[in-house]
Amino acid sequence: MNMNKIKGFFRKTFDYICKYKEIILLALPFLVLDLTTRIFFPTSFVSFWYIIPNLFTILWCFLILGIVLSFKRKIGCKIYVLILVCAVFIFLLNNVYYSMTDNFFDFSLMEMASESTSYIFDTFLKAKIWIYLVCLVVMVFGIWVLKMIPNKKENDYKNLMVVFVLFLVFHSFIPMLYGKANNELTWNTWKNKRNVYINFNDNNKSMAITGLYEYTSRNIYVTFFKPKKTNNQIELNFLEEVFSKENTSSSNEYTGIFKDKNVIFVQLEGLDSWLLTEKDTPNLYALMNNSFNFTNHFSYYNGGGSTFNSEFAVNTGYITPLSYNQNAYTFNKNLFNYSMANMFKDAGYLVNAFHMNSKEFYSRGINYSNWGFDNYYGLKDMVNYRDNSYMLDTELVNNETFYDLMFHSDKRFVDYIITYSAHMPFNQSKGVCKLILDREKEASLDSEELEVLTPQTELTEEDCARLQANETDKMVGLLIQALRDNNLYDNTVLVVFTDHYLYTLNDMTILDRYKETDNNLINHTPFFIWSSNTKKKEIKEVTSQLNILPTVLNLFGIDYNSNYYIGTDALSNNYKGIVLFSDASWYDGNVYVDGGMVTNNQHISSEDLERKNSYIDYIIKKNDLVLKYDYFKILANNAKNLE
Repeated sequence: MNMNKIKGFFRKTFDYICKYKEIILLALPFLVLDLTTRIFFPTSFVSFWYIIPNLFTILWCFLILGIVLSFKRKIGCKIYVLILVCAVFIFLLNNVYYSMTDNFFDFSLMEMASESTSYIFDTFLKAKIWIYLVCLVVMVFGIWVLKMIPNKKENDYKNLMVVFVLFLVFHSFIPMLYGKANNELTWNTWKNKRNVYINFNDNNKSMAITGLYEYTSRNIYVTFFKPKKTNNQIELNFLEEVFSKENTSSSNEYTGIFKDKNVIFVQLEGLDSWLLTEKDTPNLYALMNNSFNFTNHFSYYNGGGSTFNSEFAVNTGYITPLSYNQNAYTFNKNLFNYSMANMFKDAGYLVNAFHMNSKEFYSRGINYSNWGFDNYYGLKDMVNYRDNSYMLDTELVNNETFYDLMFHSDKRFVDYIITYSAHMPFNQSKGVCKLILDREKEASLDSEELEVLTPQTELTEEDCARLQANETDKMVGLLIQALRDNNLYDNTVLVVFTDHYLYTLNDMTILDRYKETDNNLINHTPFFIWSSNTKKKEIKEVTSQLNILPTVLNLFGIDYNSNYYIGTDALSNNYKGIVLFSDASWYDGNVYVDGGMVTNNQHISSEDLERKNSYIDYIIKKNDLVLKYDYFKILANNAKNLE
């Protein structure tokens, strides 16, 4: 009985295909182009069989064939060939560009067409041969199926109208299948498919969830036809005044002391100040106590994606807007000419980023490319692991693929390393804590030790947090040894900072034992700059992630304009620290001010309070408007027009 049902199903399917074979064959070239794009250049965001992009592609095929079949055969054939040529062209454009850049084509690049023609031509020449073979096969097949177009003697405009109406109805319905958009600043907003569709700020994710034709149509619309936001001339005048101010950056005794050295940024995931101890993290502790140690440092935390907020601040000199609801990773189409990577590249450095997670997480691949990095290397992208051991920070150095990419003796380099192992959960039965315990158990068995290193009692959250912090510390130890082994130890600087305090603990009373938790001073985290010949120095003035970039640029003797950043050089002779928090409260090392009022029982004159409140208002406005108007692009265009 079941077999008969199965046979019946296949028979009906075959009959259906035979009945509509002409339609299917006419649609096939377009389906092949779309599926090839999503199969051979896949993303981990969604799989190619994810239903919604396939629905979009079927809908576009319906529109194409509806138009073709609404006209006389001669006209229909011409329309079909024309649309097919266009489809092959956008396939070629996107796939060639992706094969060279790991990003799908954006029509906004046409704005730079005059200066990038040679690059585009060279890109096409270097593309993989199979891409052109697909185009050739599709075109030949498309010409062959022209005979499937019926010999209609009259144009059917009524049918054409019905096709357009049905297309518009279903086109408005399909996006609803993504679910609701997330308007809150949560860490995983970047995963919300409705948000990706609405914002269209990640080309790879947009292609994955919409398919080739919907992606292209939206790309064209967003680039050329979407109404531009109305510019507020008062706001633009404010920015013009800000960027025309005198450059206040100046040399000091630390200017250029690291000139021409290599630099490795180590962004520590969740390694809170109370975890950086001689017992838990001996390597980091030793480095910190022989460095420029910024002991009153605070990581900026706002909404979701706090790790990426830190990356954004350190790399661009800006923070997530306070005056409007926008995640940092959505600014991947903004121009940041004066980012860390661009400044060091202009000085002749090779600049690469390293992390265990894929390039799609937080849209890092796109963002890091936009910031000027030569490459973003995700361990998960490059190496196949049978288990989750890629989450162990020691893999960043132990992995041969990464090791060969990190250390260069023939060229000055910047490595930006993002750690992971101190990330939640803090539980011995899952996550990194379990991986560490399993590794220790395996090591003890391999060494034939009588006592297996498995805890006899349940580890607490705090125990696991310390164990995971130690895993990160071991990576730092391996990093230092690798610098020695490659004769880079005396010629490399480490810039070490934590992305955020350990807010991911379930038991927040742990923090109460180790740090101030009543206000935003809970954001106190480590930050230090080390080199083998650095004399120990403690900097007690308050700093934040916004100070890191200008401070590092000065240490390396790289000239910069102070107006291009929010923070200032923390080693400057006239530096007076003040840090801003996500609720617009601030701290200057003495008073903590919330809502314009001192709340920590410290004294400040009314004049000084008013001056600093005004300054905080000023930098918030500057920060938010620069991002809102993509102001560095405006500056670049103005400079180009003056040439």
